[in-house]
Amino acid sequence: MVDGQCDEIWHTQAVSSIKPVKVGNKLIGPGQPCFVIAEIGINHNGDMAVCKKLIDAAAESGCDAVKFQKRTVDVVYTKEELARPRENPFGATNGDLKRGLEFGEKEYREIDAHCKEKGIQWFASCWDEASVDFMEQFNPSCYKIASASLTDDKLLQYHRSKKRPILLSTGMSSLKEIDHAVEVLGKENLVVLHCTSTYPSKIEELNLSAITTFIDRYGVPIGYSGHEVGLSTSFAAAVLGACTVERHITLDRAMWGSDQAASVEPQGFVRLVRDIRVWEEARGDGVKKVYDSELPIRDKLRRK
Repeated sequence: MVDGQCDEIWHTQAVSSIKPVKVGNKLIGPGQPCFVIAEIGINHNGDMAVCKKLIDAAAESGCDAVKFQKRTVDVVYTKEELARPRENPFGATNGDLKRGLEFGEKEYREIDAHCKEKGIQWFASCWDEASVDFMEQFNPSCYKIASASLTDDKLLQYHRSKKRPILLSTGMSSLKEIDHAVEVLGKENLVVLHCTSTYPSKIEELNLSAITTFIDRYGVPIGYSGHEVGLSTSFAAAVLGACTVERHITLDRAMWGSDQAASVEPQGFVRLVRDIRVWEEARGDGVKKVYDSELPIRDKLRRK
């Protein structure tokens, strides 16, 4: 048996041993429908009307969930960083921008009600402990840990104390750092997302083969969080074994905002979800067979 065959057998065994993670009413894991997340993040630009349109677009495209970001601005950023000059629609400093983009309880209650009306899950990546406490009042189906927070052991442990499923993003992180984060969190109810933390990411830096590396290394459901331009590579991530695929959603990539250019417009999400679902139907079980529909063709075309 050659090395390549051994690797393939090992990978197949690794996949078959992975236990699905239940997020809301969905299962994330091998053999389950890919869990597609539309990250709204800060693409709402502080405008609830835009936010609701993004939720609507995600629901209409067939996404399983939308995701937001929650920060306690004065905890996450230093005074110097908040005071830094930065012209923006909310004022003249970086602090004006960060506070202008941050939704509070009133807005999140509207988000919660609107998502329930549209039948779509929602959750958030929390950048500090107070933000986790804030989100707990909405009984989220899971938490996402942003790549920037992967090395914050106290924050990882605080998330885990809430006993909810966790999606861990791994951008800008070494294998050693990811190994440590997985050790801190434990593998129960954990999904690890391959990610490259540039906006937009260069195609040659996506390294999608890391998805199979993670499957073999961690033995938990593996997903993909993409920031590239285009859809084909996110679709390819699902083909390579990503059990969940996350992309930012925007109403228009030309809109103001730092994440808009690395986002997918509503019609793009429709195509992405459609193509992933077609792939899931087409992949089969891997057992070669002759279908009844082929028999008349075989009888007609093969020499006896």
